[in-house]
Amino acid sequence: MKSDYLEFDRGNYEWSVRTFTMMRKLLSVNLKLHQQQEQVRNGDIFLFNHFARFETFIPQYLIYRESGAFCRSVAAAEFLEGEGRLAHYLKSVGVVPNNLPELFPLLTREILHGFKVILFPEGGMVKDRRVLDRGGEYNIYSRTAKNRRKHHAGAAVLALGVESCKQAVRLADIRGDREGLAAWQESLDFKSLDKLRAAVAKPTSIVPANITFYPIRVSDNLLQQGMELMNRGLSRRLSEELLIEGNILLKDTDMDIRLGEPLYPGHCWNWWERKLLERSLADCRDPAELFRRENAPRIWSERILARRHQGHVLEIRDLYMERMYSEVSVNLSHLASLLIMALVERGEFSIEVPVFRRMLYLAVKYVQEKEGLKRHRSIRQPDCYGGLVDRRGCGGLEQLLKSCRDSGLLAESEGCYRFLPKLCDEHEFDNIRLENLVAVYANEVAPRRGVVEWVQMAYEEGPQLLQHALSHYRFDDELRTFSLDGERFRGARYEEINGAETATQSGEPFLLLHESEDGERPDLARTGILLVHGFLASPAEMRGLGERLHAAGFCVLGIRLKGHGTSPWDLRERSWEDWLDSVRRGYEILSGFVPRIGVVGFSTGGALALALAAEQPLGLAGLAAVSVPLKFVNHNMAFIPLIHRANRLVSWLSSVEGVMPFRRHEAEFPDINYRHMPVRGLFELTRMVEALEECLPKVCCPLLTMQASEDPVVVPGSAEDIAARVASQDKQVEIIPWQRHGLIQGDVGRTWVLIEAFFCKLANKPSEYGNDVA
Repeated sequence: MKSDYLEFDRGNYEWSVRTFTMMRKLLSVNLKLHQQQEQVRNGDIFLFNHFARFETFIPQYLIYRESGAFCRSVAAAEFLEGEGRLAHYLKSVGVVPNNLPELFPLLTREILHGFKVILFPEGGMVKDRRVLDRGGEYNIYSRTAKNRRKHHAGAAVLALGVESCKQAVRLADIRGDREGLAAWQESLDFKSLDKLRAAVAKPTSIVPANITFYPIRVSDNLLQQGMELMNRGLSRRLSEELLIEGNILLKDTDMDIRLGEPLYPGHCWNWWERKLLERSLADCRDPAELFRRENAPRIWSERILARRHQGHVLEIRDLYMERMYSEVSVNLSHLASLLIMALVERGEFSIEVPVFRRMLYLAVKYVQEKEGLKRHRSIRQPDCYGGLVDRRGCGGLEQLLKSCRDSGLLAESEGCYRFLPKLCDEHEFDNIRLENLVAVYANEVAPRRGVVEWVQMAYEEGPQLLQHALSHYRFDDELRTFSLDGERFRGARYEEINGAETATQSGEPFLLLHESEDGERPDLARTGILLVHGFLASPAEMRGLGERLHAAGFCVLGIRLKGHGTSPWDLRERSWEDWLDSVRRGYEILSGFVPRIGVVGFSTGGALALALAAEQPLGLAGLAAVSVPLKFVNHNMAFIPLIHRANRLVSWLSSVEGVMPFRRHEAEFPDINYRHMPVRGLFELTRMVEALEECLPKVCCPLLTMQASEDPVVVPGSAEDIAARVASQDKQVEIIPWQRHGLIQGDVGRTWVLIEAFFCKLANKPSEYGNDVA
């Protein structure tokens, strides 16, 4: 078969890949491919959903990058008509029109020669993301027909045809039909019979894939504004596409591409269908003839086979569409939109902000528990969604709410979200992304029926969620964050520093509660103790003290400061405000279990505990600050800000990490502490000490300060100095005869005994320094 579509310009293709690679560095879209077991290398026919025009160029780039294979893709014939530059370019990089005569035979040959085929079974952009009808069946809106229709089944037809072709060649080989093999070798353009045998031995596969964007924005962008300036009277449809797609490309947007479980259409035939197929293929010598027989059967056996074939095509189509949509990366906007629609459908057009945010948080936690679901980082990483229930705020939700406000879908007043009537309106297909983004998000995740059900559960159970249950979820977030932070700082870039570390004890936070079957707690268990470790260490540093306090009857939480217990590279990314936020979260979590809380902080942890106490949180019973630095014995600390600024300058001017990104030191407890100190971390330490000066006069809770008599790190007299500066009336200073900084590791000088006695005394009397939290 001779056709100008067979002319494939590999040089042009590779130039296009290089160009896209350079452009990708300039754009703000974060492209991430998720695959398993070399799906790209092993797949034949790749199917993608279609939401934006530019995404039609992405699969070819990814497939070539991952496997080195070239692709054929099928496009609407209108894009390839004439002799224009666009048509010529598309042809040169493997695009063929959907009305090409003998299209399937051409693609069959290409697949057998190692090409990949890319198809978009939706047949066009699905702007509303609605792929289910009211009966739960897969179909989409057709702009041409102005009605809903089924998805295209061409991928199933092609795959079954390719598999039939392979079966015919294998059959001729088994029978020793040399004439038949030679005919197939010629019609399929193979120079070597061995290569033909190898090509037909591999089962044909369809790989359904899903492209999910997050977030989708409806605000103006430079691309749209520039086009409107140059083209007055731009159509609303084109303006909408420039706005949505311009925001995806020019603003920070995640583009998750997930490859689903492959389908092997050859497995659909049963034994008697294979017998009929062998009979039909016995005298077939050409892929074009094979496809003609499927469409125009000659004898009764071929008619039966054709009828069964059509049934298999529809089954395979439904299966690959189900797998395609099951690969959607469920994100925070999906859950928030489903929750909004659930409220509106029940006639609830107003809801208190904290109640809505708690419902949404609960939906996130429900979705996290379900296996087999693909989750975007916005609901996988607590740093992204944890602000729903704490003071940090949640940027992902705020971005969606801003889009809703801009589109007239939502208003906020008197501490409530108010959902406006426009949410219930019908919108034109080409306008819905601008007019009702909530519906678009809800439609996109609707095929994942489990997600819809879990959001419904969160709606029903969220208002009744008890505080201790919420705290259990939040502690789970601390464990998740520990694991995710550790994963983030693994790999070749971090290997040299990580490999030299000596810490062997787990750096994860710990929670020790007293919960009896009858719900009764010992008196001391109504008081919780928050333990805050020191610089370079982890909660393991406080574990021994925590177990002693728990045995004494207290509930105990050992919180992990951000950047600690994972990798020195992690600590290098964090500020002292991040550490303080960790302490605040720990206090809030513990508040869900007990009405009164004491805090024990060692060294840096003690300074952070004092900063927390200066905020005078509800229920604070008292504070033990151990070995807290106001000034350091090592005068070289004065040069840390200078080195830090030099590091920043060098890393800004080059790819080098800095003049001195880390300092190596011999840790007092090498099984717990980092061996490498990030200079950035030391800089944050100096900033924290400066801020502590202003916090001390605001501390008014009962205070125990402790320090070693010969502390080699903190200037002598720091414990007395702190006690003198705070506003507390109940103060106790203990100087422990010891020559090292680490008082908290082991019961040095009866340190643990003194701390336990201090909190036992406070636990037996009501707090005079703030109302109980519960």
